[in-house]
Amino acid sequence: MQFKLSEEHEMLRKMVRDFAEDVIAPTAAERDEEASFERSHFDKMAELGLTGVPWPEEYGGAGMDYLAYCIVVEELSRVDASAGVTISAHTSLAGWPVYKFGTEEQKQKYLRPMAEGKKIGAYGLTEPASGSDAGGMKTTATLKDDHYVLNGSKIFITNGGVADIYIVFALTDINDRRSTTAFIVESDFEGFSVGKKENKLGIRSSPTTELIFENCIVPKENILGEVGEGFKIAMKTLDGGRNGIAAQAVGIAQGALDAAVGYASERVQFGKPIAENQGVGFKLADMATGIEASRLLTYQAAWLESEGLPYGKASAMAKLLAGDTAMSVTTEAVQIFGGYGYTKDYPVERYMRDAKITQIYEGTQEIQRMVISRMLIK
Repeated sequence: MQFKLSEEHEMLRKMVRDFAEDVIAPTAAERDEEASFERSHFDKMAELGLTGVPWPEEYGGAGMDYLAYCIVVEELSRVDASAGVTISAHTSLAGWPVYKFGTEEQKQKYLRPMAEGKKIGAYGLTEPASGSDAGGMKTTATLKDDHYVLNGSKIFITNGGVADIYIVFALTDINDRRSTTAFIVESDFEGFSVGKKENKLGIRSSPTTELIFENCIVPKENILGEVGEGFKIAMKTLDGGRNGIAAQAVGIAQGALDAAVGYASERVQFGKPIAENQGVGFKLADMATGIEASRLLTYQAAWLESEGLPYGKASAMAKLLAGDTAMSVTTEAVQIFGGYGYTKDYPVERYMRDAKITQIYEGTQEIQRMVISRMLIK
């Protein structure tokens, strides 16, 4: 076993960390307050090659692996979880299914501009009546001549409203849950529109919206994979997506720990820094241990995927542990800051708000336990 990152991975981490601290961090609090998405930040990530890290160069990517991708998401999330999830949804949820299931024509038409950062991707699975029960969707796709007509809606879509390309799932037979099919939908397709933008607790500068399909015209050639293969595509996509969210959770937790260590080392009470009190020092020790365990699980899952080995259970475990760790670490960080931690003068309250979503999206923690337990029994 080798637990040391390669020189290439270390260089990538430094580059992303410098970029995040210099470009993303200065306006993170302001964008959080205003719930505003900054497209220029995405464009700058594209210039650095961060929008297509794991995809081959022939499709406009950087030709690196999934571990590199997780490092990118982690380092962005360390200063701004919204920036981290923008790249995560764009890469894992929109790019991955095109790369794995798309035709060569679809890869050149859709994956390449996403990898190059010329277009943003998003993923539309969740509906008002189908969250964890993804098979309960109601959106339909009816074949008519040389195209499909989509009707229905999706909710809680990360990158909604700013994305150019959406991976959307719909039923080709409303009476058969097994008829779920994946489609590539462009934002300017007739009948497609963006609905309500959510006013969220956290990751506020990452837009989350409703998608509406009213007789939306989608060409037959925009079917992703085969008709009826959509549920399999959706579930396999989420396996990799969980690695991205685990990395996001690790980054959030690390950012909160860094802030807490800095504050506890400078805040003096009873004649000494509060970090020297066991009550605080032990908190920091537990926080750091949880983060390191979560990081190792996340990197292991990413390595397994990069090696072409089964990684579904590992990614579920990583997301489960990292999500819970992010929530506990950020809560403790607020506690260490005391009253100051409850104000917006310091970033830990934002970290705590951002952390909560990592226990919910890409499958709730309860769903992760179902996934893990079923694999154990299987």
